[in-house]
Amino acid sequence: MLMQYDSSHHLWSPFATKKWTLITNLDDHSRFMLFGDFCDDESVWNHIRAVEETTLKYGVGLSYYTDNHSIFRFVCHRDSIWQNQIKGTDDVITQWRQVVEDCGMNVIYALSPQAKGKVERPYRWLQDRIVRRCAKGGIKDINDAKEILADEIYQYNYKRVHSTTGDIPAIRFQRAIDDGRSMFKPFQLAEPLKSTKDIFCLREQRRVNGYHQISWQGKILNIKKEIPIGALVDLKST
Repeated sequence: MLMQYDSSHHLWSPFATKKWTLITNLDDHSRFMLFGDFCDDESVWNHIRAVEETTLKYGVGLSYYTDNHSIFRFVCHRDSIWQNQIKGTDDVITQWRQVVEDCGMNVIYALSPQAKGKVERPYRWLQDRIVRRCAKGGIKDINDAKEILADEIYQYNYKRVHSTTGDIPAIRFQRAIDDGRSMFKPFQLAEPLKSTKDIFCLREQRRVNGYHQISWQGKILNIKKEIPIGALVDLKST
């Protein structure tokens, strides 16, 4: 029912000049790693991309289980000291959560770091394996490290018996599907959406001025006359 979702900012290679962020998504029942990739920075877009790749490959799950990082959750009196925070925690939906909910899934937040133990254990295993291999291979570039990561995830998913479940994650994951116990269902676009990019995108709103224009990223855009002055216009970018 749950997908354990997390990220780890770590010096994955002693030869790298900076830390990379590893984003992972773990099926709670089987411990099958649905997604794993390195990125240079932990941005909203990289997390949206992770949801996109998981959803298009495996379908729509039931719930994401994650921590209280500001990308995942707005927490009142934490995320901004400049804004007048009239709205409380979860009254403001983050862009990442909008994407998850538009896919038809829920978000559940862990109450403490200890509650994320199931996804933290694979991180310790990956840190040990990947750091050793990167050190041995003299890896400096993130793309070379991604090749090592992909191989380690394959070994984890398809070759190793999980110490808790007693099963190989891929076999346990597929067995749940075959037995009709999996919560994953095919992803479908709802009308009037025409493309997956209508969901997996960054979203902003702008208000139409008296000249039927909006300002976005330093540009002035003309808006159709049938859209009234003062109306909010939704903008999406990928």
